[in-house]
Amino acid sequence: MLLSFPAKLDPGHSMPLGAHVLDLGVNFAVFSEHATRIELCIFDATGEIELKRFDLCGPEDAVFHGFLSGVHAGLVYGYRAHGPYAPERGHRFNPNKLLLDPYAREIIGRWYWADAHCGYALGQPQGARAFDAPFDTRDNAAGAFKARVVARSEPSLPRPPRPEFAAHEVVLFEVHVKGYSKCFEAIPAPLRGTYAGLAHPAAIAHFKALGVTTLSLLPVHYSISEAHLTRQGLSNYWGYNSIGFFAPEPRWGRAGSTIIDNAPGALILEFRQMVDALHAAGLEVLLDVVFNHSAEGDEFGPSISFRGLDNASYYCATSDDLARCVNFSGCGNTLNIAHPRVTQLVLDALRYWATEMGVDGFRFDLASVLARDPTGLNGLAGFNANAAFFTALRQDPILSAVRLIAEPWDCGPQGYQLGRFPGRFIEWNDRFRDAMRRYWLGAAVPGPALSRGEFARRFFGSSDFFQHGGKRPSASVNFITAHDGFTLADVLSYTHKHNHANGEQNQDGRSDELCANFGVEGETADLCIQRTRTQVRHALLASLILAQGTPMLLAGDEIANSQGGNNNAYCQDNPTGWLAWHNADLQTLQLVRDLLALRAATPLLHYPHWFASNPHDTKHARVLWHAPDGREMAAHDWHDSTESALVAELFEADAAQPSIRVLFNPEPKANRFALGPATWRLLFDSSATFATFSAGDPDATVHSDALFAPARALLVLARLDGAPNLASLHAKECP
Repeated sequence: MLLSFPAKLDPGHSMPLGAHVLDLGVNFAVFSEHATRIELCIFDATGEIELKRFDLCGPEDAVFHGFLSGVHAGLVYGYRAHGPYAPERGHRFNPNKLLLDPYAREIIGRWYWADAHCGYALGQPQGARAFDAPFDTRDNAAGAFKARVVARSEPSLPRPPRPEFAAHEVVLFEVHVKGYSKCFEAIPAPLRGTYAGLAHPAAIAHFKALGVTTLSLLPVHYSISEAHLTRQGLSNYWGYNSIGFFAPEPRWGRAGSTIIDNAPGALILEFRQMVDALHAAGLEVLLDVVFNHSAEGDEFGPSISFRGLDNASYYCATSDDLARCVNFSGCGNTLNIAHPRVTQLVLDALRYWATEMGVDGFRFDLASVLARDPTGLNGLAGFNANAAFFTALRQDPILSAVRLIAEPWDCGPQGYQLGRFPGRFIEWNDRFRDAMRRYWLGAAVPGPALSRGEFARRFFGSSDFFQHGGKRPSASVNFITAHDGFTLADVLSYTHKHNHANGEQNQDGRSDELCANFGVEGETADLCIQRTRTQVRHALLASLILAQGTPMLLAGDEIANSQGGNNNAYCQDNPTGWLAWHNADLQTLQLVRDLLALRAATPLLHYPHWFASNPHDTKHARVLWHAPDGREMAAHDWHDSTESALVAELFEADAAQPSIRVLFNPEPKANRFALGPATWRLLFDSSATFATFSAGDPDATVHSDALFAPARALLVLARLDGAPNLASLHAKECP
């Protein structure tokens, strides 16, 4: 095989970055602003034997490049970067360490933690991890990651068209690729827990029957598990520890946990086929992407890729010590998105997933990092809504059209930026989560009662955060639960976290979640407690789905999935982290289906604009609020902590009478609501105390001037015109 290589590398081209197959060979290009020399290292197909090295040409605008003729897709390679080893100046070059191409489409190798992967020598006297330790001279190539060249994308059969949903129609469904289907018996066993399993007809049938429009997948970028997890026999199951921003995670592929088990391109094809199948079914696919940090960790971490290629360019350093990493991610390092080449890396990766892989958008983990201003405190502390990355993203002809979701905070100073992301970004709204939980849990959680004013603001789109700059209510991504924290069933079954299986003495995960067990910690046979938990769970789901904004459901909440009180199951690749389909709560499942169908069929329940709050503004759709006795809410009513029940009346534009009335009763007893002389049809009752009816049912009317709303319930009524029918509901207290 050695004889098939040319004696030298031709100069080739400095763009595009990465390894790209051309007609007669492969072109390589890699960025490093501070390297003095970069070697291209060629390996055998297993990645175990280094066959030959070539000095790349350049640098040309800080890009080293070369063209290798006579080679093709499937070639395995890595880089060695020469330059100063000067941690005090931010440089950590060590040519003894094989480095992964940041643009690798496929990554091969079985990662294991070893001292040889670090660029500095461990075991020095007086501090094994001293910054002034000399670089390590051991060659780590045998155990290092390598990249594998993939074939050019060739024209093929037309891909299914992308679904098209208006912003106010979107319903997000947060899904872990493996956890969703691993225990789904309707899916063939070989496909469970894989990309192919997520696209199986049985999986798609569930998504469609629910009524969600958009799958938001937890990270699928190539990631590794932290050293402390590996030592405990655990893994980073969620995948928020990326090392390859272009490569799919092989653990969720059909062939196994490492790419070497796959034929070249097989994993990419499986992912693309998943996207195509979901598109064909009318479902969007979004990816959770982690560009706030990399898996190389803090300044004591290994040199896998970015650190060895150009640590000073890729990572943010503290202003008083360039050897130390800024840690706004909470994971050891922070990518320097403000650097033009790092911005380019992120944009190129996003564009690749949107075009070649076909996804419809992205949710940015700890997205405040993307807007860190270099002129701010400690080098990169300030948030800048007009940061260069956002400017580039908004003008990109491809990325400016995809869905963009921000997690609007990070772990650094000035990190909480809810409502400040520009353009088409919509944002996770944790204020909605906390308000809904506090409202429906009431006295079961410590702290002051939630005011009805705060509840109303959150339910109708959080205008105090989003009604500016042309934003619409859909900019608020409303959620009650997400991957991080308790599941909804556990919010109502536990008063504190139970994370002992994570191996951190129950110190990890949030300790201040708003939650309540209603008398017993965990599972219980007490029917009264079970009933209360179900009532509150269903009221919370109704509030989420019927609120103005973009609802996001956590996969599994629709079947009352539990994680046994673990509110940080990031390392639980086992039944704790997988959905327990055999324990599915079918009543809750049907309720979610009914709610999403009601939302889709009722324009005022997913209205694309802000409701007018002026009762005299009859030209626009508007919302008016009333106390249960029928009085319009006065200023003092909004702040009365002794009362919590509430009525919202929704008016269509140019309408003198309300079309929809929503009754909120978080109290532990039934509550009398005045209805007035109109006739109403009951569309939904979260407590299932009353039967609900189809729109054409003549016996579905409420013909009374009052209705006792059941305890801990949300009811939706639609106004009927004309003569009333016989009442099927009466003004009486529910049992």
